[in-house]
Order: sequence, then structure tokens, then C-alpha cells
Amino acid sequence: MSKAEKLCVKRKEAYAPPFSITEEILNLVADISSAVGRLDAFAAAPMDVQLRKDNRIKSIHSSIAIENNSLTLEQVTDIINGKRVRGPAKDIREAKNAFAAYAALADYRPFVVSDFLLAHALLMKGLLKSAGGFRMQPVGVFAGAVPIFIAPPPELVQGHVRNLFKWAARSTVHPLVKSSVMHYEIEFIHPFADGNGRIGRLWQTVVLSRWNGLFAWLPVETMVHRRQQAYYAALRESNAAGSATPFITFMLNAIREALDAAGKKGTEKVAEKVTENQRRILAEIKGNPQVTSETLSARLGISAAKIRVNLTKLKTLGLLRRIGPDKGGHWEVLK
Repeated sequence: MSKAEKLCVKRKEAYAPPFSITEEILNLVADISSAVGRLDAFAAAPMDVQLRKDNRIKSIHSSIAIENNSLTLEQVTDIINGKRVRGPAKDIREAKNAFAAYAALADYRPFVVSDFLLAHALLMKGLLKSAGGFRMQPVGVFAGAVPIFIAPPPELVQGHVRNLFKWAARSTVHPLVKSSVMHYEIEFIHPFADGNGRIGRLWQTVVLSRWNGLFAWLPVETMVHRRQQAYYAALRESNAAGSATPFITFMLNAIREALDAAGKKGTEKVAEKVTENQRRILAEIKGNPQVTSETLSARLGISAAKIRVNLTKLKTLGLLRRIGPDKGGHWEVLK
């Protein structure tokens, strides 16, 4: 009996997601949480509407590209914008379905199995007869006649999924870790005849977006696509180890990379909106974080009223933060 088959037997007796929290995972969670805090101002800014749309399209394109969809990013963009595109009918259907599934992201309840099935039905509409229904046949990955991975037998699938969602609903583990565990477990259980990769990536986004709305628009899938072979290797390593830990580590690194890219993009966009006077104000504050608005007015030759307006604007843009009270506190330049 292979290691994967033994693991299936063990899970039949007592289903629980096996993983451990390493020092690397703890550090990644801390880094990501800090990056999320820095990006929160960008997420709420009106100028990010187009950026959000672009990121959603990138997520859709990357997730279906991982499954060998041949459409380019430009073609997926045209499809979502209602334009006609030449390409395989199946690939076009996958793009439209993914758009519908991601468009409903805010409505999914992350730990409700019926919503999980609904999302799969949207992803696989017109592509799979059993869309939205658990598989009824055994599945596995083979190298010739040698089994590399054997998924749990079909009669155990529904129970495994329900136990996973029950665990997730009650677990107090950090959402970054929990979402990665759910993603891995979905791939291990392989609950559907097709579309398991797409639903696993989507569902991690669902869980993360409930922790912070930024993740509804962050194209983590793009980083996974760029490191596709490492993604599969992390899945294989976790399968062999009987633990989601390697996969958690991979996904947290991908999330951190996506946040770094978003931060750079957001900073570039914000920089386009910063006026010369605002740059001068930031430069003064960097040199003296305790500086008052009255002193800024005197040093820069700008009225006190305009100084206050610009300080408010800089805070809104996520470039400036006030620490402590007006008297006795100080400024912190964030970018």
C-alpha cells in the first residue's frame, strides 16, 4: 500500500487536516500582515477601481492558464469586456465561467459546503455534466503504472469535505494558514471530476477576502502561475509528507510576492497623484517627524489651511500617519 493510500485509510478513521506551524510560516504571516496594513489605504481609494478590475482579470487568466487554457491575458480581457474573441470554445467558456464565479465572491460563505458546490457549478457550467456535484469515481495520478497520488475513494469525499469545512469554521488558526490548508486539502480530497485546481485557488481567495477585503482583488493566482512547477512540487511534497506544511509555506510566499507587486504598483499610482507641495511637506516631515502644521506653513510658505488640507490628503493616500495626539504626537511617513 502506497503512502497516499495509507493516508486515505487514516483519514477514514479520523479526518483532521495535518500540518504544523514552522518558524518560517510564522515569519511569513507577520510579513504578510504588515504588508496588508500598508496596502489598506490603497484598497479603499477611488483610483483603484480600474486596478481592481485589472487584477481580477489577471486572477481569472492565471487560474485557467494553470489548467492549460490557451487564451492570452488580452483575450480574457476582451471576453470579460463583452468583445468577441477567436479561440477554442472550451477555453472561452472557461474564461466566462471563471468570471461568473469570481463575480459572486462576496456572496460565498467560506465554511458552507453548499456555497462551495455552487461556486464549482459556476466554474464548470457547460464543461462538466456533474458540475456542482461530488465525483462518483476514483481518481489518481500515475507515472506509467506507478501511482504517484491516489485521492480518497469517492464514498469518502463528501464526508471529508464536510469535516474540512467544520474544522475551518471552528479553528482559530490564522486565516492565512487556514486558507492555505483548505486549498491543499481540496486538492488532496479532489472532490470533483474536474476543476479541482480552479476551485481550490478560488476558495483560498474566498477565505482570505473575509479576513481582509484586499484579497478579493489581489491576483495571488498570477504568482502561482509564474511558479507553476513549484506549485505542483509543493503539492507533491505535502502528499508525500502527509502534511500541508510545505504547501502552506509555498502559498504564503506567493501571497507575499503578490502583495509586494501590488504595493509597488500602488505606490507608483499614488506618486502620480502627489503634488509638488505635498512632496515638500513629506520631505519636511521626514526630517522632523514632530513638526507642526504651523511650522510647515512658515517653512514652506503655504497657508496653514492648505497645509491641513494636504496633510489630510496624504493620510488618505496612505502616505502619512499621525501617531499620538495633536500635541505631543508625531508623524510617520509610510512610503
